[in-house]
Amino acid sequence: MQRVHTFVQLLPKAAHRLGPSRPALANGIADADLSDVADCSSCSQKPTGIGTLLSSCRVMRDFTLLHEVSSTLAQGLELSDAVQPMFSKLTNAGGLRRGMLTIINRETGDLALEESEDGVADTTHHALGKVGDGLLGRVAATGEAIIVPGLSKPPVALTESEARLLREAVKQDEALIAVPIRQGTEILGTLSFTRPAASPAALDSDARFLTLVAGQVGLAVRFRQISKERLENLRQENARLQEQIKTSLLPEGMIGRSSAMRMVYFHVDQVASSKTTVLIRGETGSGKERIAQAIWQAGPRKNKPFVRVNCAALPESIIESELFGHEKGAFTGALSLRKGRFELAHTGTLFLDEIGEISAATQAKLLRVLQEGAFERVGGSQTIKVDVRVIAATNRNLEEMIDNGKWRLDLYYRLNVFPVYVPPLRERRSDILELADYFLEKYSRENGKKVARISTPAIDMLMAYHWPGNVRELENVVERAVILSTDGVIHGYHLPPSLQTGEASDTSPQRTLQETLAAVEKEMIVEALKSHRGIMAKAARQLGLTERIMGLRVKAHEIDARRFRESP
Repeated sequence: MQRVHTFVQLLPKAAHRLGPSRPALANGIADADLSDVADCSSCSQKPTGIGTLLSSCRVMRDFTLLHEVSSTLAQGLELSDAVQPMFSKLTNAGGLRRGMLTIINRETGDLALEESEDGVADTTHHALGKVGDGLLGRVAATGEAIIVPGLSKPPVALTESEARLLREAVKQDEALIAVPIRQGTEILGTLSFTRPAASPAALDSDARFLTLVAGQVGLAVRFRQISKERLENLRQENARLQEQIKTSLLPEGMIGRSSAMRMVYFHVDQVASSKTTVLIRGETGSGKERIAQAIWQAGPRKNKPFVRVNCAALPESIIESELFGHEKGAFTGALSLRKGRFELAHTGTLFLDEIGEISAATQAKLLRVLQEGAFERVGGSQTIKVDVRVIAATNRNLEEMIDNGKWRLDLYYRLNVFPVYVPPLRERRSDILELADYFLEKYSRENGKKVARISTPAIDMLMAYHWPGNVRELENVVERAVILSTDGVIHGYHLPPSLQTGEASDTSPQRTLQETLAAVEKEMIVEALKSHRGIMAKAARQLGLTERIMGLRVKAHEIDARRFRESP
């Protein structure tokens, strides 16, 4: 029995505080308490000394139970999945009851009931009060165990929550054992049980055993705290990144949050910080220049020049001079030296809009600038070096132009390093109302008018239209409607005729579908008869009908085929 004695001596001595009705224990257990230890049916002798106070049966039971508790606490991510089975094992094997696990809230510092044995509390996470209040609060504050032999006379006044939770235990004058849950030097909470009144030695033994259990609970609590905190951090980070995608990646001056435009914003964000040549492609009026400005403003050259050139607006005779400049006297009218757009955009960005319109000769010179960053002015021989980022845009099909020999393949590869496709407005209909509201506010302010909203019929018209002119057409439509509005509302009749519906313009078809189909059929039969000079057999073959069906349809529509035979 010497080994058992060693185990008892190694148990923490200062991890508990006795109730006022008991003297402090010397070396863990007093010899006077030996008579209180119950006999063990499997032992031949009663305990006779301090070294044999805890029988081998009790030690083995505690070891076995501690192993089962450790295994139970390792199960499941949720604390309740592990703690409730632990409560069951302790109450079934050790005679304990009304188990409660309290945790200190790391944000508020309050003590809360995390888990409790069935029947003790209806809900979990029940606030018990500040750390230091009541019995459990004192254990959490001091980090020392408390043994109360009888709850009818507690050494510390119970808090209102404790009194409610322990109402039945107080009525039966049960004992309470509460131990702190530690993780290193930090106190995480408390573990407590009640039990029927027992000898001081039995209560002390239970307290020491629960101290060991609390150590295992502390590991489980800390692990789950860290897991939940990390999971919550990941959720917050995910929400932040989602919000960043919606907001921070929205370039300045851009309107629209559709999935198609979010992809454009992503490309803008990826390429803005580099010097890579960008080719923006999309239909006329889709906002290619806005995308070019967004790339410039989001990049490191935003404080440098941004020079625009509309290649389609410049005659072929002067586009070379506009891009590369000319020397004095280079041609008739060249009265002085003039710098081209490439020189003006030095260290900055040059936006070549409608790049697909330039001639083959200009394509060759542009290719050299993109390759070498050097050129000569028109009429000059001095090579000029420039540091320019080129952003080009076109609505032309360059691949088709290459096949037709109208565009250089090598220039295509130089420009198409990072293509950005701007979707037409019909492919991002969810952006129509947001764009319309933006233009409504803009032109209301510019025209000094207070136009507050767009009526529902007008919204329906805007959403139903196919917008061949894209955003530019929508802007013009809203500007026109703002000017026409007289009551602060844009109505359907303020929109152009191309957007009008049959109901709004009072042009709804008056015939039924069957009547319309019959009219179309009659028109096709008449045209076929007219083409074949009234010969019904030929007209029937043209329409894909048999002569019998042709005759029936002619008769049904009351068509006189003979009158077409006399036609010249």
